[in-house]
Amino acid sequence: MSVVEELAVNAPTALGDTRELTAPFTGLSLAIIPQHTVADVESALARARSAQKQWACRPLSERQDLIERLLGRLRRDRAALFDILQLEGGKARIDACSDYGEAILSGSRYTRHAERLLRPDRHSGAIPGLTTTTEVRHPVGVVVVIAPWNAPIGVGGGDSIPALLAGNAVILKPDNQTALSTVFLRNAALSAGIPGDVFQVVLGDPAEIGDALIDGADYVAFTGSTATGRKIAVRAGERLIGCSLELGGKNPMIVLPDADLARAASAVPRASFANAGQVCLTTERLYVHASIFDEFIDLACARTLAMRLGAAIDFSCDMGSLTTVSGFRRLAEYVEQARATGALVRTGGRCRPDLGPLFYEPTILSGVTPTADLHTAEVFGPVVAVEAFETEDAVVEAANDTAYGLSASVWTRDTKQGARLAARIETGAVNINDAYAAAFASHGAPSGGRKASGRGRRHGVEGMLRYTESQVVAVQRLASPDSRLGLPRETHGRLMGAALGAMTHLPR
Repeated sequence: MSVVEELAVNAPTALGDTRELTAPFTGLSLAIIPQHTVADVESALARARSAQKQWACRPLSERQDLIERLLGRLRRDRAALFDILQLEGGKARIDACSDYGEAILSGSRYTRHAERLLRPDRHSGAIPGLTTTTEVRHPVGVVVVIAPWNAPIGVGGGDSIPALLAGNAVILKPDNQTALSTVFLRNAALSAGIPGDVFQVVLGDPAEIGDALIDGADYVAFTGSTATGRKIAVRAGERLIGCSLELGGKNPMIVLPDADLARAASAVPRASFANAGQVCLTTERLYVHASIFDEFIDLACARTLAMRLGAAIDFSCDMGSLTTVSGFRRLAEYVEQARATGALVRTGGRCRPDLGPLFYEPTILSGVTPTADLHTAEVFGPVVAVEAFETEDAVVEAANDTAYGLSASVWTRDTKQGARLAARIETGAVNINDAYAAAFASHGAPSGGRKASGRGRRHGVEGMLRYTESQVVAVQRLASPDSRLGLPRETHGRLMGAALGAMTHLPR
């Protein structure tokens, strides 16, 4: 039995129908997976809620040990996981490695730092020396993680691990297209000793089971489109539960006149075409100073033309295919419409059926007009629009002229100037002399978007504490701050006024 067949057989049982998965590289059938019903989801939520209480009572050190065992199994079996990620998602192997690496690195960091992040925190009290105030953290309960098809392990695993460490039960809902890698993740968790009801996977159509998941959750971590994120935010808001949303991006890359052109141009293949452009952080808008525009475009096109495309299940290719038929068709339509409205194809701009049904060449366009949908819409494919600019004010205005605010990059030899420019850009992260990985892979720092790119953060302190509720426990010695101590009201009022004035000068 192949790994794919074994995963399909071991997928969680369901009362609903089945669905056929097709391989993006070939368009042929890959596996048949079950589809869960609302009743399945409600049962999973009930089991999770019951199991969570015992899981939260286990010492943190035990949860850390189990997560470390999970990570160890993923490291041991990474070659098989890479195969699955390529077969179900059409990824180049380097992109499968990146998806896996996000879960491993962020998960390892949270495992090491969980005690520091979750331990009680002492605060200054109402009356210094007489009031002891401690902030403690409790798990929220049942966390639903909704992971996208472009990063099923990096997001699915990366968002689930801190929630589990914090004492929550997790129900992970992947996209159907990437169900197999998610089942692989859960099987690894089970073999590591994590209780089956503490970490569950449900499969199905979001239109069928999405509301049931949100209605039974205590917190929702969603990564996906802005349109879906808005709906989740509304439903979560109606229930007064927390949610974090990492949504779309239309990310700018700004190349200043003093930039190292060779370095910046060499970054374009990963900046714009990593995972065939199907990464919310990739660059879709490229602004180059007019004085270096032609030279930079020549270099960037040369680097892009040198990329190796293909469906090899090894590290020999730089870019794989699109993942979905709908995404492939939308990309082709965007490019054709941009051409029809005056855009010039500098390189790429073609389907590659000789490689597979969903292959599209990495594409650089110039002269994209505001009337083209590609000018404002998130393409989520291997295409970038390049434009010249004259002044810093003009490029900042252009970079911010979008509904999105996820990531940006600035390329300059003067990093101080880059930092000043970064402060004017309305995104959750700005990378200087790197496309996006410098910020995103800094797992001690928060990662997330502004504006229509979402709310909340993964990574950093917030990436774990979002899965907790804070509780303040205050112990008062002697008199309460609002006690009159038997004094007349007027006397008490004068003393309180004097005391409050003095307290403003005490360390608190």
